Amino acid sequence: MMTEQLPENDSNLDALLNRQFAGKVVRKDLTKLIKEGANVPVYVLEYLLGMYCASDDQATIDAGLVNVKRILSENYVRPDEAEKVKSKIRESGSYKVIDKVTVRLNEKRDVYEALLSNLGVKNAEISDAYVRQFEKLLVGGIWCIVTLHYRFEENQKGSPFLVSDLKPIQMPNMDMPGLFEGRKAFTEALWIDALIRSTGMEPSCFKDRVKWHLLARMIPLVENNYNFCELGPRGTGKSHIYKEISPNSILVSGGQTTVANLFYNMAARKVGLVGLWDVVAFDEVAGINFKDQDGVQIMKDFMASGSFSRGREAISANAAMVFVGNLPQGQTVESLVKTSHLFRPFPEVMIDSAFFDRFHAYVPGWEIPKMRPEFFTNQYGLIVDYLAEYLREMRKVNFADAIDKWFKLGNNLNQRDTIAVRRTVSGLLKLICPAGDYDKEIVRKCLEYALEVRRRVKEQLKKIGGMEFYDVHFSYIDLEDSQERFVSVPEQSSGALIPDGRLAPGALHTISMGTSEMPGIYRIEIQTIAGGGKVSASGAAPREPVRVAFDYFKANSARVSASIKPGEHDFHLQLVELKNAGAPQSFTLASFIALCSAALGRPVQSQMAIMGDMSLGGTVVQVRNLAESLQLAFDAGAKKILLPMSSVGDIPSVPGELFAKFQTSFYSDPVDAAFKAIGVE
Repeated sequence: MMTEQLPENDSNLDALLNRQFAGKVVRKDLTKLIKEGANVPVYVLEYLLGMYCASDDQATIDAGLVNVKRILSENYVRPDEAEKVKSKIRESGSYKVIDKVTVRLNEKRDVYEALLSNLGVKNAEISDAYVRQFEKLLVGGIWCIVTLHYRFEENQKGSPFLVSDLKPIQMPNMDMPGLFEGRKAFTEALWIDALIRSTGMEPSCFKDRVKWHLLARMIPLVENNYNFCELGPRGTGKSHIYKEISPNSILVSGGQTTVANLFYNMAARKVGLVGLWDVVAFDEVAGINFKDQDGVQIMKDFMASGSFSRGREAISANAAMVFVGNLPQGQTVESLVKTSHLFRPFPEVMIDSAFFDRFHAYVPGWEIPKMRPEFFTNQYGLIVDYLAEYLREMRKVNFADAIDKWFKLGNNLNQRDTIAVRRTVSGLLKLICPAGDYDKEIVRKCLEYALEVRRRVKEQLKKIGGMEFYDVHFSYIDLEDSQERFVSVPEQSSGALIPDGRLAPGALHTISMGTSEMPGIYRIEIQTIAGGGKVSASGAAPREPVRVAFDYFKANSARVSASIKPGEHDFHLQLVELKNAGAPQSFTLASFIALCSAALGRPVQSQMAIMGDMSLGGTVVQVRNLAESLQLAFDAGAKKILLPMSSVGDIPSVPGELFAKFQTSFYSDPVDAAFKAIGVE
């Protein structure tokens, strides 16, 4: 049934776009058609297509296409034909080219010199007026239609090439009232489809939830100082929008970068990328590497406040920071959630809770399907340059207060969470309702999405930074009915590490501080065979605690049960590390209980986590970092906790609502612990 409706919807949306935005739309298959033959950004192509093919009349389109192809074949410089074009410029005296132009100051000659990327001309003289007018020429460069002159003189110091005229490939002006008026003709769903189509994607191929993710990718383009993260599999088009769609964003490919390039060059007294672009996007986050030691610190500073200090200067900028990258190959999201955290692809120097806390949103890139040919649209969409200018204009307004009219945020959100949620809501509303004519339901949808993408950040922070980030149960209150509604994160509920139901005898879960100084969760499994009273260990198990536990077990097994005969069996213990925390620091007591369980052939209680440790003489050792360990136990699916009496004094450090989640048993010595774990009468 859906397939029958699609063509009608398509033509409906096409007709609407052509009627409301005449001259500002283009058929996206034309872009694809030419894109394959010319390696220019989409906004360059569509600038030309908008000039010659903005029509739904096929004859006009065909004639326009001929013009565009002619301009590209004559004026677009292919790197392999650079010498031929240089010769043309020399022979005719001047010539018009389409190329990416970057400018630098030649201090020795006190002139600005242009580098034309494809043409390979490195030092063509350019007027100061163009540099003052288009500052981006100095940082990163912009695509332009350039008229080059050739003037050769004897003994001249500079290049014979001169830039006599330069026109950036961008729209000259933006009629925002016209856009607001045009938007009124669309329903919310149709407008979202129109936006997605304008970026080159076909919305009818995606589920509603994926459409929201694609929309979220555009928030950094409309929201100042927005910090956005998207990690997912390869080939889902994460960097496409920042590289191809907007001339106002720059994509920094993974690799070494400097504070001077990104923020401020002290020698040249020039602001870096963050001052000149609306969006600075980092591709392949795993490869980000700062040459300067204070790089990450300055980035943290900027992401928190939109300003940074360099020398004596305090500099403000509005750039949004975008981090996109790939999840580790061969690892599913489910296993990452269980064993590590979703920020793992970031370089070691950046894995810091204070850095990630500044992220306003984490979009689940793994929910977006890998791009296939049919995902790219053949229908009409806004010319990307018009889209980019609209998005840029929207940076001047703010809809962060839209929430307050109908909703209130729950008490688990701190100041940073509140700012993040408000910014995401504001960004989504700027995209969906640019004129500010939003209603309660659309604000609700934006709010629920904003709470989810911020909670995803918070859930990972909880794993990295522990109890400081305990409050993750995000909610909002509808002012009309005073009902509190909680917002969850889909991947968080995917299967617990401590499963429901009884384990085999000799198997149990324990929580201990690992060598990484973070609490880890471990599963012990013991196999019993007939033998002469020996023990062996494999997996991540440290040998010494196992030997100590076995010695205590042989000496005290009769206190647990007269039926245990340690000298008649051999025991093989395996330790499985379920969370990347390193080898456990407390392991002896859990090994002793597991040996008792295996020898008796009785399982420990279901969904129980054992904490605490013991010495060789049987003295009980209290739990380190009780609050964080209990939080980990809860996240892993534990319902029962076995704690030493000596940890009672630490219970006030645990939030009351967390402690109340467990059925807690206390033990005074190792034998008591074994009784309570196994339930021996």
